[in-house]
Amino acid sequence: MTEAKKHILIVDDEPRMLRFVRMNLELEGYQVSTASNGMEAIEKVRDELPDLVILDIMMPEMDGYETLERIRQISNVPVIMLTVKAEEEDKVRGLELGADDYITKPFSPRELASRVKAALRRAEMPSPGQKTTIVIDEDLAVDLQRREVLVRGKRVKLRPTEYRLLYHLVNNAGWVMTHETLLSKVWGYEYRDDTQLLRLYITYLRQKIEPDPSHPKYIFNERGVGYRFVDFRKGQTQEVNSASSRQPDSRSD
Repeated sequence: MTEAKKHILIVDDEPRMLRFVRMNLELEGYQVSTASNGMEAIEKVRDELPDLVILDIMMPEMDGYETLERIRQISNVPVIMLTVKAEEEDKVRGLELGADDYITKPFSPRELASRVKAALRRAEMPSPGQKTTIVIDEDLAVDLQRREVLVRGKRVKLRPTEYRLLYHLVNNAGWVMTHETLLSKVWGYEYRDDTQLLRLYITYLRQKIEPDPSHPKYIFNERGVGYRFVDFRKGQTQEVNSASSRQPDSRSD
């Protein structure tokens, strides 16, 4: 099994632009999905958890700025704004709302590929001094750089697939991740129906991090739907500095 392809969501109300961007990104080897309006984009960000969003600004009803604001309420996915507007104030507004980059139409396939690669690379490359160890509670911490967990102070090494699974669960703590989403993110789209494989790796992960794997306190089964990691962000849990640097979602071996 190889690493899942990076998943990019394209949001644009122009069918020709959707086809153009999709074709060029698929030629670069990405998994691509599309949305033609803001509401559809928000639903797909929530349900499909893309690695990157390319978002057009000039859309009817809900424009790209409002869509970006709504996306930022539920996700920190990298977003590249796509628009015919080139004025500085428009770019500044998008960046202030949480966009990661800006491409002005018209653009070449080469520029598109370069911007996408750079945005994904920035998402995976930590900044100096960035926090890398996430403390879940007094018994469990996750070292995002070393791909290890600390269980009651003892370092436990995860296999690459176990790390990818834990990474997606932790970064979506408190949310139910469907079987299909986890399988697509960790193994690839072609494995999205293999729930037995997912159950097996959930078992492996629980055996490494749970005090009692038969009565989990971190990874919960939402019967018939998927899995949910305990919502540790509410309240007492905080991130602590590590000598290493952080790597955000997907995002992995």
